[in-house]
Amino acid sequence: MMHGKCRHIFITCTLESWSYNKQSHLPHGATLIGTILSLDKTDISMLSGGRVTHPLLIGLANIKMSTRFKLSSHSFMLTALLPIPNFIHPSRRMRGVLEDQLVHQCLNIVLSPLKQAARLGAMIPDFNGDMRYCFTPLASYICDTPEAAMLAAVGGKTSPLTMAMFKQFGDPFRHKPRTRETTLAQLSVAKSKADPADIKAFFHEAQRFRLNGVHEPFWRNYLLACPSSFLTPEFLHYLHRKFWDHDAKWCINVVGAAEIDFCFSILQPIVGFQHFKGGITKLKQVTGHVHRDIQRYIVGIISGPSPAGFVTAIHALMDFRYRVQAHRIDDGDTAIINDALSEFHANKDVILQLGARRGEGQKNPINNWQIPKLELMQSIVPSIWQSGVPMQWTADVTEHAHITEIKVPAGSSNNNNYEPQICQYLDRAEKCRSFEFITSLLRQHNPRSPSSDIDSELSSDTDPDSDSAPAVENEFELRVTGTDRTPLSPGYARPIMNYFTIAAQLCTKNADMIPLPLHTFSVNNNTAIHLGYDPSIRRMIIDDAAEKYGLPDLRPALADFLNREKACGPDTVHPIGRKQRASSVSSLPFDEIQVWFKVRVQNTEFGDPSVVVPAQTLFSSPPDESWSFGQYDTAIFNVDSESRWPESGLKGLCTIYTIHNSLPCLTGHHVCQL
Repeated sequence: MMHGKCRHIFITCTLESWSYNKQSHLPHGATLIGTILSLDKTDISMLSGGRVTHPLLIGLANIKMSTRFKLSSHSFMLTALLPIPNFIHPSRRMRGVLEDQLVHQCLNIVLSPLKQAARLGAMIPDFNGDMRYCFTPLASYICDTPEAAMLAAVGGKTSPLTMAMFKQFGDPFRHKPRTRETTLAQLSVAKSKADPADIKAFFHEAQRFRLNGVHEPFWRNYLLACPSSFLTPEFLHYLHRKFWDHDAKWCINVVGAAEIDFCFSILQPIVGFQHFKGGITKLKQVTGHVHRDIQRYIVGIISGPSPAGFVTAIHALMDFRYRVQAHRIDDGDTAIINDALSEFHANKDVILQLGARRGEGQKNPINNWQIPKLELMQSIVPSIWQSGVPMQWTADVTEHAHITEIKVPAGSSNNNNYEPQICQYLDRAEKCRSFEFITSLLRQHNPRSPSSDIDSELSSDTDPDSDSAPAVENEFELRVTGTDRTPLSPGYARPIMNYFTIAAQLCTKNADMIPLPLHTFSVNNNTAIHLGYDPSIRRMIIDDAAEKYGLPDLRPALADFLNREKACGPDTVHPIGRKQRASSVSSLPFDEIQVWFKVRVQNTEFGDPSVVVPAQTLFSSPPDESWSFGQYDTAIFNVDSESRWPESGLKGLCTIYTIHNSLPCLTGHHVCQL
């Protein structure tokens, strides 16, 4: 409940209206198994013939999103390799129509068992061996924009999700959805005027309705399958490719190529993010990871030399992108997402006035908004309401599946007749994984199995007193150093060290059982800070540190901190920036300090505080001949439990910490501004 009203929280497809609507059409007691499909061409040989395959992948929407995101879970499997023929029709457009018809015919054949199960149901055993009466409707089809238009049976410059055409792509509202009934009715009219066997004549009739000439779409007899529903948003193309193809080009044209490259080149390198020392205008083979790194800097880069209206438009699009990528979205978030898109449309005319929208290699500006991906943004919020968070349909997992399901098996072949060798490789790999899985379950169920005896004999050869054996002082140290890792965070291949759990355990244990001073602690339960065991500088006199780092108020700042610590208690987070009360000759209970040049900071997922994200390392370096004031990363910490970033903004009591030093005092370690 929120302010006396119910708040709808969107997570995965199985929890949203899609699942409830489909379940209402099924018999009582039936099980709904949502099907996810992915279709995209991929290269298997770059320098030896240029061989290309067209794989169809299949997955289940019932699998938990965090599990499906794990690249090692093999949540997508190869279903079929579609043919890629070379048609001999003299017309290029007709060859495209034949290719589209062939894809739909192949999908109709391959998916016929799923169609039958979606219409009549099928008895499928669950993990306990019990038989379930299951139905398999189509939940999502992950594909790029051209593939989506082909699957929806619409022609070019036409939205696959709505009735909008290219002249309406820039409208600030969503047009009427293109339902299956509408498309099938238009095909029926076209068939009544031209024979589908006459490809050219039927194509001209279909063009009147902006269709692509496919007379039998594969979804026509797929129960409850509608293109406006199963063509879910795909962020790699909807957001990141759109940013690089359009937003980034607008910024380059407004700021200037030389200026924007210079601004990117002088940015301070940050661990975990790519540094563009040569700028961004000459990048080649830009991947989705690079798109994300550029998006992190672009608003700050253009904020100086660009007009305010242009910055507002780009900022609104960036806000839209970050909001829709959350793993947990509620009603308030959907309203903010809509507001961000509306703000862009309110300021988009500035982009045309500045002449920022230009074609590739063209000097003349383009004065229209005929961008298909811009129109597709209008359908993201309706998709959230219907199918859950769009992040669950990301193509990152399916793109990686092309490596494990296609490229790696093809690399083990003799580079001839790929298809049967790929299938044979996958069959053998699946048998090996099944064998390893069953044997691991057997070892857990029967720890005294022969294999475990062999392992124990091998492990008994290790001398516990040797240098290779890990030294553990007590049981608590063993528990906090090796096992506090969480595999639950979606989108990450490796387990994540959970510093929040370690900090909580340190607070609940007796002082005699924990190492002091503390190296791990949390701030307001949404940020955890971890220091390395060994400092960068073990001993340094306070006055020497003040002189070396240019901190004349170091001693009075420490004195004020200790006084507030004594008055308020060790559990209080003290704001920084108040008026100093201590003098420059204040006495301290210590003369030396330890200095750290790096610290690890961990946060929770913005959309879901229960999900812990990997920790980031913040670095600092002391002044030297090259950098008179040193180098350091900057972080913003929210210490107010009643504020929520970023809705609360930088209002009220917001403390900015510059991570430069960490000081051990009588009460432990504290990260503070120096």
